Amino acid sequence: MTKAPSILTIAAIEESGVRADKVLSTHPEITSRTRAAKLIEEGRVRYTDGKPLKKPSEKIQPGFEITVDLPEISDEQEIVPLDLELDVVFEDADLLVVNKPSGLVVHPAAGHAQDTLVNALVGSVDDLAMGFGENRPGVVHRLDKDTSGLLVVAKNDKTQEGLAKQFKEKSVHRIYNAIIYGAPKQKSGKCESYLIRHPKDRKKYCSERFHEESTPKGKHAVTHYKVLKQFSCGLSLIECRLETGRTHQIRVHLSELGHALIGDLVYGSERRTKNLKSTQLRGIINKLGRIGLHAMELGFIHPSTGEELKFSREWPDDMASVFEFCSGKEIPLD
Repeated sequence: MTKAPSILTIAAIEESGVRADKVLSTHPEITSRTRAAKLIEEGRVRYTDGKPLKKPSEKIQPGFEITVDLPEISDEQEIVPLDLELDVVFEDADLLVVNKPSGLVVHPAAGHAQDTLVNALVGSVDDLAMGFGENRPGVVHRLDKDTSGLLVVAKNDKTQEGLAKQFKEKSVHRIYNAIIYGAPKQKSGKCESYLIRHPKDRKKYCSERFHEESTPKGKHAVTHYKVLKQFSCGLSLIECRLETGRTHQIRVHLSELGHALIGDLVYGSERRTKNLKSTQLRGIINKLGRIGLHAMELGFIHPSTGEELKFSREWPDDMASVFEFCSGKEIPLD
């Protein structure tokens, strides 16, 4: 079934200086500031004289009416439920925390229209908020396809907005464990840069190079790392704490540090694997089919209850062969 596009007219308000997204969120066909902001950013919201609203924070003055061009929702946008058993770590009426396996894409995208975490959620969670037929219902943050670990999903707009605010304010506790080639000279440190699309390879990101007097175009990214174990076979286990959460952030920072993740073909794993002395270890890494990155800890404040929640999950079984090989090869840290 297809829902045709429609035009809403939101009557003039009496209060002075109210945010546009707040005004729109009171309409029964919009209901949330998240949806309102998306409509504004897509250029679908205008004053009755035709002038577009530029941003969600724009203040609406008394006496002005607003028109909203709601998008068409077609069958092609509907998400097909996927029968896939999920490792649900925690669930209540507002949210759930999932331990995502490596190999599972978070939300529908090119080449993955029906085999994602979102499809599985739609197939197993009856009260998952669906928004405007978007392909990311409940999604607050994401993990790369070949990264495993903890991810929180919202069941309603209020929870989604509350969690999104915490991610924006950098108050969410996120700890990743990573298996890398070699070992950093400094056993702990911080990687900080501005990430942009790689100019020669659109599948990759890189740190932007810019002059001190210029303004960077990339997104600010900060990763704190600490070496947990160093192995004589040429690998190390490290902990990464995210201060920001940019696409490929850990992968870029570690590769630019000179210590790419094992199994990460996009950021240099193939070359580093060939340089390992052990043919057995080279075979293990080549058969992994994933990168050596796991979202081990996730903590946040529950938007409804105010309770501080913290979850932890160990590496999945598909990494067992790597840890078995490294067992007994640990080098004492200085």
